[in-house]
Parts: sequence; structure tokens; C-alpha cells
Amino acid sequence: MRRQLHPPPQGFPDAPTLAWLALLLLAMGVYAFGLGGQYVPSIGDELVYTHIARLTAVSNHWLPLVSELDHMRNTKPPLLFWQAMVAGDWGHHWSLAALRTPSLLYTLLTTGALAWSVRQITGNWRTACLAACVYLAFFCTFRFGRTYLTSAPETFWLNLPMFWLLWQRLHQTPATQNNDLSWPAHAGFGLALGLGLAYKSFALIAPAAATLWCAQLLSAPHVSWRSATRTALKVSLSAVIALGFFALWFVLDPNPAAVWQEFVIGENAGKMSSDQGYWRIALLGGGGSIWAQLLAYVQNAGLLAFVVLGLIGFGLKRGWSKTKPTGSALPIHLLILLVWLAVWLIVFTLPSQRSARYVVPAMPALAMLIALLWERIARIWFVLSLLLCGLLIAGLGRIAWAAFEVGIGSRLELGVSLFAVLAGLLLVVGGLLKPAWSRACTVAACLAVYASFGFSTAPLNGAAGQYAEAVTAKLQQARVAVPNGFNGQFERFQFLLPGNQFIPYDSDERAASHAGTNAQELDRLLASHDAVIWLQSEPSELTPPCRPGCIVLGSRWEVKGRHRSGEIHWGNLWYPQRWLFRREWLIARAAPPSNAATR
Repeated sequence: MRRQLHPPPQGFPDAPTLAWLALLLLAMGVYAFGLGGQYVPSIGDELVYTHIARLTAVSNHWLPLVSELDHMRNTKPPLLFWQAMVAGDWGHHWSLAALRTPSLLYTLLTTGALAWSVRQITGNWRTACLAACVYLAFFCTFRFGRTYLTSAPETFWLNLPMFWLLWQRLHQTPATQNNDLSWPAHAGFGLALGLGLAYKSFALIAPAAATLWCAQLLSAPHVSWRSATRTALKVSLSAVIALGFFALWFVLDPNPAAVWQEFVIGENAGKMSSDQGYWRIALLGGGGSIWAQLLAYVQNAGLLAFVVLGLIGFGLKRGWSKTKPTGSALPIHLLILLVWLAVWLIVFTLPSQRSARYVVPAMPALAMLIALLWERIARIWFVLSLLLCGLLIAGLGRIAWAAFEVGIGSRLELGVSLFAVLAGLLLVVGGLLKPAWSRACTVAACLAVYASFGFSTAPLNGAAGQYAEAVTAKLQQARVAVPNGFNGQFERFQFLLPGNQFIPYDSDERAASHAGTNAQELDRLLASHDAVIWLQSEPSELTPPCRPGCIVLGSRWEVKGRHRSGEIHWGNLWYPQRWLFRREWLIARAAPPSNAATR
């Protein structure tokens, strides 16, 4: 046996443990707050998936998947869309909060699994709660772990076998240390991996199975060709079961040829080739190069990036083969965590298309590793993260103030935002002035950034960022032209003006044109649609360019997601009201036809 489990602590938890538990509960509250908001950190693909799930639900069939977007139908396996269809009650309770809730639950399950794992390693709940807080403080968790994307469910299911292996190794005794994980256990692993693949892609079996195989071999007390072959056969069984589970999509879908062409060939095989040459991209591809991918964990950590760099620095300085001056072997739990991280990173340096998002499922291992080596990471790395948090908190406070100045939100909402900002800045100052607090304050400050973001954007989810009920009640079954600057972005109007047909137009091209051209484009859209959603071009534009030849049915405030070159500069950086917020008008013709839905 390689390590001695600590006996569980007795009695009431001490003050530090209660503090970390309180911070964990606050972190969970931050994640739940504003779950249905329009400006939850995400990527544009969330609305593409939402579009496919909604139309499939409207069809009243599980399969085939339905989409109005060209070449964007079988982009992900059906389990992701079925989850949304069930959560949204087949369109009867269609809201962003409902669609995102399963992702949040999966994230909390993963958080609980890693906390329990650390509890088994250390024998105390303090480090367990610390690991959970670190995981929730990662920006990739905040961004991909609660929106309607695939990272949360795939992270849970693909890592379940690794958690099981870790628990089994930690509870080995001298009498059982030579026992391998059983064949039935690997059959169960296959089902778990299959569920993970059914959310994302069959290609993920490569890192998941390779990690499971390597971790079992390297954590075994004795390794021989026979044991390596036996383990390989068991992991192969898991992989076959997982791939068989995924293959049910081809059996159940009435058009398996489309699934093969759109998903297997278009969505997956395309990521293994490049028109510019594999090695050119791998070595000189900038953000898509191998060198950039090596920093994937640093990038995913977000505000804790400096802490991850400090962890890497500690490992390089001390060597992962030895953790004590006496040269004792690496503890088994650290070995498994390092294999977990290394295999995922190595596998995803191989495709020609690389992204830090691809190693998100390995981030629980990184959170556990940081928690276990918490005191060994130099304080300077936490100080750098604190300074970064301070800058962002101050910036979010300024944005909240500017939003109030232009009429977004109430004094109460501004007061709550500024209170969160003040609390975050106090955490930063406390961590900078008192060395003993630096580490804990860093994690708390990261979560304070997320809380400040949630409170500063909350008014945009209220009356200021919504159309009045009288407007939505009047506008039903109408053909509405809506701006669409990114693939699938028009789907957001299903939550703002439900019950209408939305026809997208290119808002980026319109924004780059002149005012006269804008007026002509708006006239053209008004002539062919019942209503038009029109975006403010400049802060000085107080009314849409069609007035008085049109009527404004309603308006709301919107946050600009894309900016033209030179629109943001040092001269206006402190005035976000000049470049961050803009009006969105719902416009109809001044004298619509008698059969128009907007009369």
C-alpha cells in the first residue's frame, strides 16, 4: 500500500472549514443567479443548439433533428437536444433558465464528486471544500458549466470512471492491492462513457479510454505484460460498449446517411485536416498551434491562470517524481491526477483544430491538484491573480454605474451591484495586505468577479432589456426581420418576442454602411416584413432612420457583442455608455396593411 488514509476528523468543523463551506454555498448561489439571463458568459453555439432543439420539439419527434440553418443540423449527438426538449417541456416552458438548469446540475454533481475525492485523500472537509471552490472559480467552469452547452454533462460522465478508479486505489489494503478493477466495473464504465459521447462526440473515447488505461497501469503496485494486456482488454470493453451506445444514433435516426455526412465527416473528420498544412498550423498557427495548446489549462483557469502557472513552476522546480527531500515515491492520488491531465492534453495536441475548450473535462483533476498542493504554490502567484481580479471588479463597477446613467436599472439594482464590487475590492485588499489571507481571498475574489458580473447585467434581464408585455401580446404570428451578426443569433428573439416568425438579416454589413444606406435598408425591410428589429448605429442616433414614416412599437437596451476597429480606445475606455450599450427598436410601417399582425 502506497499511502495511509487519514482518519476522519471528529467533532464540529473548525472555523476555516466553515468558512470554506460558506464560500462554496455562495459560489453555488452565484452560479444559480441569473441563469436565464441574456448575457451569461457563453459562446454563440449555444443559440444554434437551442434552435435545433426547439424545432425538433416542434416536430413532436425525437429524431431526426430539425434545423433551418444550412449545414447546422446534426452538429451534436441527439442526447444534448433531447435534454433541452425535456427540460423545456417540448416547447411549453421554453426559457433559457429551463434549458440551462441540467447543465448546472451536472456541474454541481462534478463538483461534489471532486470534493468527495479530495475528502477521501486528505481526510478533512476543509481541503474538499477548497477544491470545490477552486473548480467553480475556473472561468471555463463558469462559462461552459452552466449554459446550454455540452461541457457540463460530458465532464461528469467521462470522468466518472476516473473518480471510481481514484476511490478504489485510495481504499486498497495490503490484501486487495493486487486486485484489478473487475470486468463488470468496466462494463459500467462503458455505459458512463457512452453517455458522455452521446452528448458530444464519439471522438472523445480516445482521451477518455487512454486516460483510464494509463491511470490503471501507472497506479498499479506491479505492472507486467500480462497485467497490461488484461487492463487493455477491459478498457477496450468499456470503449466498445461506449461506441455501441453512441452508434444507436445511426440505428434510431431515419436518415443515418445524413448523420454520417454531417456529423462524422463534416463535424469530426474535418478537424483532422487543414488546407494550410498540418505542420504549418501545428508549429506556426498562433492560437491553433501546439505551443498555444500546451497552455490550455492556464487559459481555462481564467482568473486563476497565475495560480496554475505557479503550480507548474512548483512541479518543474521540485520534480513530480519526488515530493519530499527524502525522495519518496509520488503518492498514488497525485500520480492519477497527473496522468489524467497529461493524457487529455497530449491527445488534443494531435488534431489540426485545437482549442483549450477540448480539455475542459480534465479541469476537475486540476482543481484537485491545486487544492492538494495549496500551500506549496508561492504566494506571488496568488497576488498576481488578486490584482487581475481587482481590475475586473473595478471595471464591472464602472459598467454598472454607466448603465444606470443611461437609464438601465434602478437605484436599488445599482446599490446591489456596487455592494458586490465593494465586497470584492475588500477581498483583494485583504489578500494583498495580509499574507495569511492571500490564497483564500484569491478564490473568493474570483467568485466576487462573477457575482459582480451577474449583478451588473441583472438590470438588462428586467424591464430595460425586455419588451413590454403589451408589445409582445400585440405582435403574434408576425414576420419580423431581426439582426443576425453571428450564426444562429436570431434565435434569441424566441425568448424576447415568442410566437413570431423571425427572418434574419446581416447586421454586421448594415453597421458598416452609411446612414443613407441604413435608411434605404430599413425601408426595404419594412416593405417586406410586418415588423423590423433595428439596432442603434451611433450613440447620437436617438430615433430610427425611418421616422416619421414608421412607428416604434417598443424598445429595449442591448449590449454590443462585436465592435468595429477603433470603436474602443483609451479616450473612451472609461465611458462604456459610448461603446457598450445601444438601443434596439421594434419598428413597424406607419400604415401597415389591414392583414398585418401589428395593426
